[in-house]
Amino acid sequence: MTRNNSDYPKLHRVVITGMGMITPLGHDVRQTWDALVAGESGVDYITLFDHSRYDVHIAAEVKHFDPAAHFGSKEVRRMDRVTQLALVAARQALEDAQLHITPENTYDVAVVVGSGIGGITTLLNEHNVMLSRGHRRVSPFTVPMMLPDTATGQIAIQFGIRGPNLCIVTACASGLNAIGEAFEMVRSGRVSAALTGGCESPINPFSMSAFQVMGALASDYDDPKTASRPFDKTRSGFVTGEGAAMLVIESLEHARARGAHIYAEIVGYGCTDDAFHITAPNVEGPAMAMRRALQQAQLAPSDVDYINAHGTSTPLNDANETRAIKEVFGESAWDIPISSTKSMTAHSFGAVGAIETIVCVQAINHDVIPPTINYRVPDPECDLNYTPNQAVRRSVRVAMTNSFGFGGHNASLVVREFTDEPSRSQQPA
Repeated sequence: MTRNNSDYPKLHRVVITGMGMITPLGHDVRQTWDALVAGESGVDYITLFDHSRYDVHIAAEVKHFDPAAHFGSKEVRRMDRVTQLALVAARQALEDAQLHITPENTYDVAVVVGSGIGGITTLLNEHNVMLSRGHRRVSPFTVPMMLPDTATGQIAIQFGIRGPNLCIVTACASGLNAIGEAFEMVRSGRVSAALTGGCESPINPFSMSAFQVMGALASDYDDPKTASRPFDKTRSGFVTGEGAAMLVIESLEHARARGAHIYAEIVGYGCTDDAFHITAPNVEGPAMAMRRALQQAQLAPSDVDYINAHGTSTPLNDANETRAIKEVFGESAWDIPISSTKSMTAHSFGAVGAIETIVCVQAINHDVIPPTINYRVPDPECDLNYTPNQAVRRSVRVAMTNSFGFGGHNASLVVREFTDEPSRSQQPA
C-alpha cells in the first residue's frame, strides 16, 4: 500500500532555546567558549585525590567548584559529584531559556540525559567503607547516589518536571545520543520541550587506573597542557575529563508561543553501532551515522561548514574518524574545517557530546571555529584540516558533531543556523 504525506504524523521543527554547562574551562557557557576560542587547556595535575601512588597524574577537573554554594552542605552529602554538576548545568539551561515548569506544562517536558558511568566515585568510596569499617557502615544513600539515572531523577525533582525521564548509557556517545533521542521526541510531538544533555565525573583512582591499564590514556605528559593532542602523529591516548552540559530544546511552535530566544535548529540525527569490537572502532558504523544525520537533515556533505570531531587523541580513533569523514564527504572532506575541542576539555565520556553540541551552536552564533590545540606533527593518516592551534573566523551555517563510544556506539548530530525558512528535514522522506 502506498502512503502519502497525509498518512504521517506532523513533524515539528526543533530549536535550541537554552544552554548551560560547567566544564574544566569554565562554570558556564560564556567562560567555556571564551577559553576554547583562546586555545586554553583545562588539563592539569589531579587534585581530587592523591595521585602520587598511581600511574595516572593528570586530568581535566572542574576547578574551584563549591557544591555547598549551590545546594547546601546537607544536600551535597546525598549527591555524587556527577549529579551536582548536572544540576548546575540544568539550572543554567532552564534559566537561559526562561522556561518555567508549571502544573500546565509539567507532563509535556521531558528530561533525557546521558551518563556513561554515573556515580562511580560514590560506589568506590562506599566499597572502601565496607572493607575498612564493615558493611553496616555503608551509606543508605549509596544506591540512589551511584545509579547513572540519578542525575535525571534529581533534575526532575529539583525542577518539577513530570514528563518522560530517561538516562541514556552508551559510553562516550551517551550525551549526544541523549540529545538525539530528545530531538526525536520533540520532533514527533510526544513532548513540546525537553531538557537534555550529558554529565560525567569519573576522576577517581579506580576509574583512572582502569582506563590506564587498558592502554587508553595518554602515556607521556611532561606538560599536562599538551597531553591531549588529537590527530597529531605523536598522540598517545586521551585525557580524562569531567563536566556537564544541558540544552533546552523545543518545538518551534512552542518556542514562538512563549517568545523564546532561538540559538539554532537541530535538523539531523544519526545513530548506529559497529557490531565489530567492544573497544576498537571501524569505519562503516561512524560513516553511516554521519550519512543518516545528513539524510534526515536533507543536506549534502558540501552544505556542512564545520565538524566537531570525536577526536579523542587515541591513535586508532583519530585515524578511523578521519577515514570515515573522507568516506562520507568525499572531496569536500579536505575543505571542511574540523576541530577536536577535547584537546582542551579532555574526554568527559557521557558529558562530552553535549558539551560539543553547545560548541557547534556557539560556532554558528559567533562565526568562529575553535582550534585543535597541541597539533604539531602531521600524521599521514590524519591529513584533513583540523584547525590547528588557533581559532578561525569563518561563516558557519551548518555544523556536525560526532560521538563514538565503547561498545561500538556511534552518534552524529547536525545543527544549523535558525531561519524562518522551513527545514527540509521536517518533511517525511
